[in-house]
Amino acid sequence: MTRKFFGTDGIRGLVGSAHMSADFVLRLGRAVGRVLAPHGGGSVLIGKDTRISGYMFESALEAGFSAAGVSVHLLGPMPTPAIAFLTRSVRAQAGVVISASHNPYHDNGIKFFSADGRKLSDAMELCIEEEIARPFVTVDSACLGGVRRMEDAAARYIEFCKSAVPGGLDLKGIRMVVDCAHGATYRIAPQLFAELGAQVTSFGVKPDGMNINHECGSTHPQALQKKVVENNAHLGICFDGDGDRVLMADNHGQLVDGDELLFIIAMQRKSQGQLNGPVIGTQMSNLGLEQALAGQGVEFRRARVGDRHVLTMLEEEHGMLGGENSGHIICLDRTTTGDGIIAALQVLEALMQTGQDLAALRAGMRKYPQTLVNVKTAVRVDLDTAGICNAVKSVEQSLNGRGRVLLRPSGTEPVVRIMVEGEDAAQTRQFAEHIAAAVRAEVH
Repeated sequence: MTRKFFGTDGIRGLVGSAHMSADFVLRLGRAVGRVLAPHGGGSVLIGKDTRISGYMFESALEAGFSAAGVSVHLLGPMPTPAIAFLTRSVRAQAGVVISASHNPYHDNGIKFFSADGRKLSDAMELCIEEEIARPFVTVDSACLGGVRRMEDAAARYIEFCKSAVPGGLDLKGIRMVVDCAHGATYRIAPQLFAELGAQVTSFGVKPDGMNINHECGSTHPQALQKKVVENNAHLGICFDGDGDRVLMADNHGQLVDGDELLFIIAMQRKSQGQLNGPVIGTQMSNLGLEQALAGQGVEFRRARVGDRHVLTMLEEEHGMLGGENSGHIICLDRTTTGDGIIAALQVLEALMQTGQDLAALRAGMRKYPQTLVNVKTAVRVDLDTAGICNAVKSVEQSLNGRGRVLLRPSGTEPVVRIMVEGEDAAQTRQFAEHIAAAVRAEVH
């Protein structure tokens, strides 16, 4: 069955739109409560990023769960992976995240974790959609769910992150710049790295409800790259609005993307004899990652784009490490979902144990030039038309096996994403624009 409301990662949209309004989210909360606790009772956790609309949706969810007889623990602004951890830790029925991740403040979204800290299955999402369509019924007053705030949520998560580096980590003497995108990590990340001994310069830590991801964070890493050089730092770390993505910059201000971070972590695990199963990337992962891992005798597999697809393949292939070039990195031997802070800690552990800097560790992987073009669409576009197919075929013939082409509709935005990868940067740009012109012609 086709899901009506749920997309690639929960439900997301423009605040005030049909599926991102207070009345819809109220019904969503009751529906989730009914599906997860059909006889009432139990509890859920609700966390959020720093968007101003988070207050409205938090209240709507709270009311919906209460009407279903489910109690609520409010976490306030917390990284998405922190909510996954805390859901397991307190044995709640579910964790709820109010966030649109890397999108601007005028978007928002709702996503869920099951009791074991993993994304909901497609079957569970379908059950929730069916329940949304049913009449809104409130349990008896004596059975309404209560609400309380979890005051020690941040401290619990910080200690969990520290435990993700089993041998301990001493960052004394390391100068780092941390960009929190005015998002959910704004208090936790600088405090954590400082407690581990690093000298931290932080920015993107003054959320006002509307500046989340604005010209900062993992979608705009240029600010981080500049500040690393200005502060003569050893490295920089930037997160997205909800903290499940991370990118880094070396001491020269050069960006280190998710593919390169994944390579560094994989090599560290391999050197310790702790790399089990294949490393999982996506269709967007750079060909250079695949070749670098192969050169070290490490199997690499590609999943569909989206961290939930990476996680599914990791479980199917009995792997422990996977991720996306956008900075979603999953270390299943440490946690159950993509976690920007925990991924950064794995890279920092590799730096400290090898004595090498970030620039040296990334040097083992040669990236192919990759061009990504987004074409905005008002409606879904048929990517199998003759014009688009001919454009793709001509580019693939020109690449002659020395590159890749990928077209896909975004699961989070109204755009078609066009990726071309090859040996020559100027040529890949030209090829990507050629295909984009064919897509735009179809759109219009």
